[in-house]
Amino acid sequence: MRDEGPVKIAVDAMGGDRAPEIIVQGAVQAALEQGVSLVMVGDEAAISRELKAAGYSGTLIEIQHCTEVVDMDESPSEAVRRKKDSSIRVAFELVKSGRAQAVVSAGNSGATLAVGTVVLGRLEGVDRPAIAAVFPTVKKGRTVVIDVGANVDCKPHFLFQFGVMAQAYARVALQINNPSIGLLSIGEEDTKGNDLVRQARQLFKDSNLNFIGNIEGRDVFSGAADVVVCDGFVGNVVLKLSEGIIEAVGVMIKEELMAGLVSRLGVVLTHGAFRRFKKKMDYAEFGGAPLLGINGVGLISHGRSSPQAIKNAIRSAAELVQGDVIGRLRVCLLDYEGLTALGRRQAKTGPPEINKTALDQP
Repeated sequence: MRDEGPVKIAVDAMGGDRAPEIIVQGAVQAALEQGVSLVMVGDEAAISRELKAAGYSGTLIEIQHCTEVVDMDESPSEAVRRKKDSSIRVAFELVKSGRAQAVVSAGNSGATLAVGTVVLGRLEGVDRPAIAAVFPTVKKGRTVVIDVGANVDCKPHFLFQFGVMAQAYARVALQINNPSIGLLSIGEEDTKGNDLVRQARQLFKDSNLNFIGNIEGRDVFSGAADVVVCDGFVGNVVLKLSEGIIEAVGVMIKEELMAGLVSRLGVVLTHGAFRRFKKKMDYAEFGGAPLLGINGVGLISHGRSSPQAIKNAIRSAAELVQGDVIGRLRVCLLDYEGLTALGRRQAKTGPPEINKTALDQP
């Protein structure tokens, strides 16, 4: 556990669909309710106006001025090369210099990952950092899905590294002693899946991780595994489809319940249950998705984040710092260094049955 004094979080005040207004409101809530120290990074005048509008005059929030903003549709590579004074860049520079211990951003997720990797570097043993998302399950627990968008094209040892990092994260963030790991595929059988899945499965089987084998898409919300591993293309589809289904189900249920007098009475009687269901499925409850594999703590929040989501992302970032998630990731990656090295060699040479076209992609 970390015992080096109070945690300070750098918040990208300019990232998000309604920045800096919503970001500042969430930061103020975090400062008042959690007592966490914050550095709001962005246009000083705009941040100061929002702090005044929120009625905040305390000492837990300071401002770091910068002159540039990375737009939501901007190329991550362009953000890295051209915008040296962007709010997300300066936020990660604060972590690098030791002025802050974590970054929270609701801005461009690709740029956040790219800038975080360039500024802080990767943890030793990590080829590609990944984005992890936490899903609720019917077992009243949580499942970590990784990767949900950072790496569209993967190699088998990338997936193995994702699993190693996510199981360490699940220990810290979800307090699961021995997280089970499932590999997302089109069937539970060993033979199911593409070359990438089958080769990654072998790496997991050769380890002493709590690997339960392949799982299917329907198992993500069932709680069949504490960690679900997939490439970023599949993971992002899972994430966006889940968001869409949840929103659609909410609308359809509301329409049906308001269709008649008896149904409306049912709304009154079941209001508490629906409120609890909405809270359980709301991404705002967790606040942000951690960037695993960079040499520091970073959380990406939804571009449409509410003040509550930003507040909870700040809380999660502080908990990851206090739980020394980076130190734990280093230990886990070191434990499996030989296996990931083997995976790298296989990716370069490839046994005869491997489809090298899939593996040779970046």
